[in-house]
Amino acid sequence: MISCPKRMRYGPCGGVRPSGACELDEALPCPWTSGDPVLAWDGPEPDAPAVVDPPVVLSDLAVPARDPATLRAVATRLADGADAVLVADLHDRADFPPTMIAATLLELGVRPWITLTCRDRNRVVLEQEVVGLAALGVGGVLCVTGDSRPGSGAGTTVGAGATQVFDLDATRLAHLVATNGLVATVTAAPAAPPDPAARAAGLAAKQAAGARLVVTNHVASPAVLDDFLTAGRAAGVSLPVVAGVAVFTDARTARGLADLPGLALDPDAVARVLDADDPVEAGIEEAVAEARALLALDGVVGVNLSGVGSSAGWVPAADLKAEVGRRVRAAHRAESESLRPA
Repeated sequence: MISCPKRMRYGPCGGVRPSGACELDEALPCPWTSGDPVLAWDGPEPDAPAVVDPPVVLSDLAVPARDPATLRAVATRLADGADAVLVADLHDRADFPPTMIAATLLELGVRPWITLTCRDRNRVVLEQEVVGLAALGVGGVLCVTGDSRPGSGAGTTVGAGATQVFDLDATRLAHLVATNGLVATVTAAPAAPPDPAARAAGLAAKQAAGARLVVTNHVASPAVLDDFLTAGRAAGVSLPVVAGVAVFTDARTARGLADLPGLALDPDAVARVLDADDPVEAGIEEAVAEARALLALDGVVGVNLSGVGSSAGWVPAADLKAEVGRRVRAAHRAESESLRPA
């Protein structure tokens, strides 16, 4: 009997603790680390899926909440090095509605990939957001169950006592998104418990529900992702993959990526960046090298530049990630051209 506090039915979330405990309650084992099988998708077949045009470079949009000027400045700079920007939906702040952010980005000529979580919206509000994004012409929606909210505190814009809904989970949200003609995009956490086979089964359920693209959390090495993708193919998963690339140039931004549940960094890469004479250039080079290694894996069609990247400020951080994106795209074009028949 599945007893997930987030009401998930089709496999674990990405926040399972290293011990196998639930993200919401350390005393509660995650049901999928305790032997519950991952259920296959048992809902209706999705309508004709949207055509997927995956970005080679997808970049996190790291901006403060409710700040239109910084949103515009950062998005414009990221667009110079990314094919699309990934708009987050964070647990510790109440930002502008996703449709409003999407409309702003489209006005700027920036391609938005919008995250929707089930944590803060019941099914009706999720449907409103989905049809609004479809009316705007947004192509991709990242469907996420949502991190838990530990409570209000310093730096949050969410009031004390805010509830968590979880009417749907990521799998059922993916079906809703797909049936409205959008590219239902889902996440995968290759480094999080339980084993890769169980996580691959959950990804297969998302695919059956209508998912057409997967964005993976960053991992400690390309080999970890390759093993997960192999398990996915064994489970029947054929989704194109946008692989997470950790972008950091100082201790603070590295720690911010390492402390997130279900994510992992290469400690040697962290040391090389932090010990370098020029940590900024070293961080760029490490991110580009990781991106190139991930793009060489079977099934990987793009990379997601994950994290803030720099503690120097929102705009300098965007400039840094744009430079990573430019170098990745240039290297990818050169490698693609070298493979073309003469």
